[in-house]
Amino acid sequence: MQLFIGHPVSETEAFLSEEESWHCVKVLRHKAGDSIAMIDGKGGFYKTTLAEANQKRCSLRIESKEFSEPLRKYKLHIAIAPTKNIERIEWFVEKAVEIGIDEFSFIICKNSERKVIKIDRIHKIVESAVKQSLQRYLPKVNDAVDYSFFIKQTNAGDQKYIAHCQTPGLPMFTRQFKASGSNLILIGPEGDFTVNEVNTAKEAGYSEVSLGENRLRTETAALYTCNAFSVLEKV
Repeated sequence: MQLFIGHPVSETEAFLSEEESWHCVKVLRHKAGDSIAMIDGKGGFYKTTLAEANQKRCSLRIESKEFSEPLRKYKLHIAIAPTKNIERIEWFVEKAVEIGIDEFSFIICKNSERKVIKIDRIHKIVESAVKQSLQRYLPKVNDAVDYSFFIKQTNAGDQKYIAHCQTPGLPMFTRQFKASGSNLILIGPEGDFTVNEVNTAKEAGYSEVSLGENRLRTETAALYTCNAFSVLEKV
């Protein structure tokens, strides 16, 4: 099934963005009258007919709509420090969407080697992964912000964690979290969080956790937590 991410404007009409329209008309060669499957990124699935095949803005006639509640019992928000090699973060984002995640944040820490991230590029990867994995919800993507600002401004959910290697003997993450409710986990840069950053998180109510004895790369640690939620929810 080929999915498009569209924008309903009424009960009977919708449209595709310029990028989606170009892909629909120029790449896939759809023409007026073709059937188009569309999601709105908020749980809605639409069967539509292509009313106007315009590569700048395709118009769709909505034939039917279905709404699905989220399949998972939990919400997962991962705040991660961007890696020096941005391709590693992009790989993580793609795989995390396929497995299941609700929100991405990017935090600039003291040891961060990358201070800038192209959020538009991340949005495109998220949208592509959602369509590829036939999901109906688009994860939220937040701009990169300073670590201390994130800690102060973010309204964390029911459970919030910071994973780091500063302290030996921390409780294993898989024994601490609950695969339900809202969850936020902080994943640090390649040089790890500083002691001050860990203390700042602890003062804000974050629980310290370990991801195991092996030292993991940033993107591996983030994907590990994402996969742990997905697997242990079903246990």
